[in-house]
Amino acid sequence: MRLRALFLGTGTSHGVPMIGCRCPVCTSDDPRDHRNRPGLLLRTEELSLLVDAPTELRLACIRYRVERVDAVLFTHHHADHIFGLDDIRRFNVERDGPIECYGTRETLAEIRKTFRYAFGTRHYGGGLPVLRLIPVDGRFRVGDLEFLTLPVWHGPTPVTGFRAGGFAYLTDVKTIPRETLPLLQGLDTLILGVLRWREHPTHLSVSEALELLDIIRPGRTYFTHIAHDLGHRETEERLPPGVRLAYDGLELEVDI
Repeated sequence: MRLRALFLGTGTSHGVPMIGCRCPVCTSDDPRDHRNRPGLLLRTEELSLLVDAPTELRLACIRYRVERVDAVLFTHHHADHIFGLDDIRRFNVERDGPIECYGTRETLAEIRKTFRYAFGTRHYGGGLPVLRLIPVDGRFRVGDLEFLTLPVWHGPTPVTGFRAGGFAYLTDVKTIPRETLPLLQGLDTLILGVLRWREHPTHLSVSEALELLDIIRPGRTYFTHIAHDLGHRETEERLPPGVRLAYDGLELEVDI
């Protein structure tokens, strides 16, 4: 099966450029240095599936002509990964029904709390997203894709990565538990959250990510969730073969 993965956003929680910053990356003319908050769209012949609902979801969907979303996978509940969720209501109209949202019980509970207006009985006025929350743990299927959850740690926060065949998406990760490492073997394509060169308490640095890649050895790797510390051109010149920086609008094709 052919899977297409479109990067709707590859930035960190601030986005790039950051408000008020005049650093070389934030003032760069290279469009690859302009990064929305992180999100991904996975597409097959049967399915159009969001991974997270980032803050600029509406703008990204307009820019990249995303006209269909069937469901959403959530990695965790932090603002940059869920604050575009209200824009899902446009896809309710297109589907004429609810949008299924998959995540751990903890993540879905936080989403229900944050967007309580969408789940309660009180009518607040205006349009509401219609969502069906589906907890997952281990193997599960969405349309024609079978996924495996990949538990990791974002500092003290649990985060869920997802694997489908030889493809995996791991964002906002600092520590990978010993029991998760075997689930990352045999990958053709890995998308991995990597923040900057310097160490960070809740995100992988470039050097930490490269050490991890020496262990799991995927065929190719794309870094995402990138801060303004990493200019696209300059960083790619320093990365080893098979490791690239993703950028907004990049689309990968993967056989799974």
